[in-house]
Amino acid sequence: MTQTEESPHRSRRPPNIVVVMADQHRADAMGCTGEDTVHTPNLDALAAQGVRFSRASCQGPLCMPARASFLTERYVRDHGVYTNWAEVPVGQPTYLHALQQAGYHTAMVGKAHLVRDDLLPVAHVDEMASRLVTHGFDEVIETGDKFATTIPNRYTDHLRARGLLAAYAQHIADRSYQGEGGRGVNATKRVPMWDATPAPLALTDYIDTWHGDAAVRWVETWTAATPFFLFVGFAGPHDPWDAPAEAVARYAPEHPSPPTSTRRPALEHLGAYGKLVRGMLDLSDTDTMTDDAIAGMRRAYFANVSVIDHEMGRIVTALEARGLLDDTWVVYTSDHGEMAGDHGLMSKCLLYEPAVRVPLIVRPPGGRRDGRVVGDLVEHVDVPATVRAVAGAPAVPDSEGRSLTGYVTGGDPPPRDVAVSENWGFASFETARHRLVVDEDAGTACQLFDLESDPAEDDNLVGDPAHVDVLDDLVASVARPFLAVPAVRPHPSPFA
Repeated sequence: MTQTEESPHRSRRPPNIVVVMADQHRADAMGCTGEDTVHTPNLDALAAQGVRFSRASCQGPLCMPARASFLTERYVRDHGVYTNWAEVPVGQPTYLHALQQAGYHTAMVGKAHLVRDDLLPVAHVDEMASRLVTHGFDEVIETGDKFATTIPNRYTDHLRARGLLAAYAQHIADRSYQGEGGRGVNATKRVPMWDATPAPLALTDYIDTWHGDAAVRWVETWTAATPFFLFVGFAGPHDPWDAPAEAVARYAPEHPSPPTSTRRPALEHLGAYGKLVRGMLDLSDTDTMTDDAIAGMRRAYFANVSVIDHEMGRIVTALEARGLLDDTWVVYTSDHGEMAGDHGLMSKCLLYEPAVRVPLIVRPPGGRRDGRVVGDLVEHVDVPATVRAVAGAPAVPDSEGRSLTGYVTGGDPPPRDVAVSENWGFASFETARHRLVVDEDAGTACQLFDLESDPAEDDNLVGDPAHVDVLDDLVASVARPFLAVPAVRPHPSPFA
C-alpha cells in the first residue's frame, strides 16, 4: 500500500491539483533520469515521492498543437490546431470545463499559448484573458513566451518598472524570426540558433524566476474552501538559450553531456518529410554548429532547466507551508521536447524522440514512500484525463486520453500499444520496439527506426530489404487505421 492510500492527512473533499508545464523541456534533462550533468534536485525529489513516466509522448512537437491536445484530450488531426497558425475554437469541450463542473476553481499563471495574440489588437495581454476563460479558466495571469515583448504583459511590466525592458527587448529581437528581411548567419534571425549569450538580466529578474514568484504568490494568497486547479506555465527552457550568467556559472567548469549522436539525418526515402527536415537543419544552423557550440547551448539549456527546478521547489514549499501539500496532486511535464544538438538539430518540430518525448512526473497527495518509474507508453492526452479522474470530474466528449491513476495508487491500467505524435501533416507511431514516421496525406513511410538496436535513431530502415515485412506490418496495423479518420486542417501544409 502506498503512503497516499493510508495517509491520515488526506481530507475527504476533492484534492487540489497543480499542473506545471515547462516549454521545450526534453525528457532526459533531469537528474532522476540518470543525466548527472543537469541539476534538478526538486524534480528528482518529486519523482522520488511519485511516479515518473519514462516513455511519455506529446501529441505534437510544436507548441500550439501540443497544448491544444492537452486542453481538449484529442489528437492533433482531430482538433485541427496542427500548426501555430490556428487555435482551439471557442465552444470546444475541455478538461477545464469538466473540472469547473466538478466544483473546482481553475487558475493559470504564466504561459498558456492557446490564443494567437498576433491576431488581436490589444494594448495588454490582460485584455485577452476572456479567451482563456472561454476555454475553462476562472482566473488568468498570463504572460507569454520569451519572445513576447511587443504586447505588454505582466512580466514586461515588471521589466519596464525596473528599467530593463529596452535591453531585454533588443536581446530578443536579435534572436527573433524576421522573414526574408533578416540579416546575419540565418535569413530569419541575427544570431545562429546555437547562440548561448546570457540574457542581460539578473537571475532575480529572469522570466522563469518571475513565473515562479507569481505561482508562489498565488498559493500563498489562496484562501477559499473550494478545491483548486492551478496551471503554471514556464517559458523555458525554450530558446533562446539565454539563462542568466549567474545560472550558467553554476555549471562551470562542468562540461554538459554531449548528444547521443550528432550524425545529420539521411535525406533518402523521406519524401515530403524531407522538406521539413531540411528546413529544420537550416533553422538550426547545422552547417556552423560545432561540438563547442552544442556544449555551450546545452550548458545554457540545462541552466534554464535548473532555474525552473528551483522555482518548482518553491511552489512545493509554498504548498507545504500552507498545509496544502497533503491534499494536492502535483504534476510536472512539458509541452514537447528539444533536440539540443542531437542529429545536428536544435528546437523541435521533427519526430525524433528528443523532440517528442516529454518529462512526466505525478506526485499524489502525501507522496509515495518509494518513487516508481513506469516504462509503458503513455500520451500527453492521458494527463488531463488523469486530472479529471482524481478530481471526480465528468468525461470530456470524444476524449482520447486514459487515466494514469492506477500507476500511482495501484492496479496498473492496460498499456498502450502505440504512442502517436503529429506535426505539419506527418505522424510518428512509437511501439515497444519501433518508431514509424509517415506522411499522413500520401500514406507513405518516411522513416523507420529500431529503437532497441538503434536508440539514437540514426539508421532509417525504410528502403532496407531486410525490414520490408516489419515496415509493411506497421503501416497496415498501426498507421492506416489511425489515418482512416480524416484530418481537420484549416489550411494546407507548406511541406506537402
